Amino acid sequence: MGLELTLPETLRPRFREIFGHLYRGKGADTIEKLSVDLGSPTKLISVGDVTTFHLLNHGIIPDILIVDDRTKRGPASDRVVVGTKHKGFTEISVDNPAGVITEDLIDAVGNALKSDENVRIFVRGEEDLAAVPAILMAPEGSAVLYGQPDEGVVLVKITSDKKEQMEDLLTAILDEQNFCNQDIETIRRKLNGHQNH
Repeated sequence: MGLELTLPETLRPRFREIFGHLYRGKGADTIEKLSVDLGSPTKLISVGDVTTFHLLNHGIIPDILIVDDRTKRGPASDRVVVGTKHKGFTEISVDNPAGVITEDLIDAVGNALKSDENVRIFVRGEEDLAAVPAILMAPEGSAVLYGQPDEGVVLVKITSDKKEQMEDLLTAILDEQNFCNQDIETIRRKLNGHQNH
């Protein structure tokens, strides 16, 4: 699994903040609202089973989708699980525990971004923090969508300012890890789009 970045308890409130524009509501209505503002992003990345399910049902096909067959309340319904298994996607599976960003997840997002095919990243564990590498690694002009529990869906348009905001959070997470400088450099390089050591 490689390195694991664990989100410290002290930083959890910062991850409850909304990183983009929140479209309030549930299901198809929310996707209908945000589709007006989506435009034609360089890459479209969807994080979360319910968000992805409604996006696909609306006919919006992300370049990358990241799911774990779960919702905040437990296992996702069969309808949602089947609905995110789109036949046009290449599947990558990774292990990623809750509250953690693994090096494997970072590598999977990096490889998916380089692919010319649509990619479904299936996370064994939880994809609760997958928006972090997605926002950091996606090219400017891309969009990341993720569910905000009990509120709606967040649309993050990737700009240099947005990447800088996420870089600040990454630095705060890295400061709390017991990594040597070389490990920190490896993670930073990968999140900046350089997969080689």
